[in-house]
Amino acid sequence: MKFFVDTADVDAIRELNDLGFVDGVTTNPSLIKKSGRDILEVTKEICDIVDGPVSAEVVALDYDAMVNEGRKLAKIADNVVIKLPLTLDGLKACKTLASEGHKINVTLCFSANQALLAAKAGATYISPFIGRLDDINLDGVDLIEDIRTIYDNYGYETEILAASIRTVNHITECAKIGADVITAPANVIKAMASHVLTDKGLAQFVKDAEEAGIKIV
Repeated sequence: MKFFVDTADVDAIRELNDLGFVDGVTTNPSLIKKSGRDILEVTKEICDIVDGPVSAEVVALDYDAMVNEGRKLAKIADNVVIKLPLTLDGLKACKTLASEGHKINVTLCFSANQALLAAKAGATYISPFIGRLDDINLDGVDLIEDIRTIYDNYGYETEILAASIRTVNHITECAKIGADVITAPANVIKAMASHVLTDKGLAQFVKDAEEAGIKIV
């Protein structure tokens, strides 16, 4: 499973990249707004930090403008992935831009039928939003499972990029089902390393080492 970090915070990206945890980055207009920076500038900086794919999202809603914005974003760096919304215009733009050789992340997916259309349109990634489905009392992980089954049935190469990840349990469940990628905030990815028994055991080892005068020199 590949790990993408869902942020436009270059310091957080750099920290996780140095730890070896970052296979790619996803951004969206809300994350760009939170960063307080120009989309082209911050996307370029992120692309310089990580070698993997960096999703940058269009803000237009109609086909022609989406295609124009997508082409402009793609010029930022070779590892830019154009992010498009799952609308009819977005799917049409996906087909056009994918046919030009661009990688596409189709976002805001909430049903298996939407994911099927995105695959047929040539999407590189489909982004089902787990947490937002959980918010309305649906099981977002069930959607990942449905998409996995459909894509495997027909050999679609579109990668399932599980998004709106809120907890480390989301990541575990997505890994068990076979999601290709998860994208999560930096704090959630870092939390995967934490366990109360690890902390307890380490504290005991440190105490025993100090009492025994153990040194490795």
